[in-house]
Amino acid sequence: MRPRFITLEGGEGVGKTTNLDFIEDYLRARGIDVLRTREPGGTTIGEGVRDILLKSSTMDRWTELLLVFAARAQHISEVIRPALVSGKWVLSDRFTDASHAYQGGGRGLDTAVIEQLEAWVQLELQPDLTLLLDAPVELGMTRARSRGETDRFESERLEFFENVRAAYLARAERFPERIRRVDASDSLAAVQARIAIHLDALLVAE
Repeated sequence: MRPRFITLEGGEGVGKTTNLDFIEDYLRARGIDVLRTREPGGTTIGEGVRDILLKSSTMDRWTELLLVFAARAQHISEVIRPALVSGKWVLSDRFTDASHAYQGGGRGLDTAVIEQLEAWVQLELQPDLTLLLDAPVELGMTRARSRGETDRFESERLEFFENVRAAYLARAERFPERIRRVDASDSLAAVQARIAIHLDALLVAE
């Protein structure tokens, strides 16, 4: 079985961390060697960029986009490609769909520019499966803010997150073979049952 690249996407408060744990355990239980990582982050450089992105009080939206792709370039060259070449499956908390959603939808940046950066940085690399955890924005934000202190993104206005969600759903419509929407407003058991169906389909695919 060839190694696969799986990404988990969604807005704030949709349960990504809990479900990343589930996905990792589900794959390992089936004898798959999994490398788990995240964006922005995954490398020393990427984690430094993440800290800047989450804590800076002011940042130009183009600076934000370019920092995200700079971290992604390092992530791909240092972590993702080597892991796939070595036969590991890669499970990433966010990837480029997040740039289309947050910087494209949320910040209103030109999709064509994001696509150009994507082509330069990723070349042919795309996830084999993207699981999009989707829930109404108000529900997600209530969950996110109940965790306590919020970062720069979590502190954005409701309109920002509505635009993020709309961009994610548009991506899912555009790439239905890769992006699978999962209703994250349902019970955890129901969410994970749906995730398992998508993982099983990937496991039997050639």
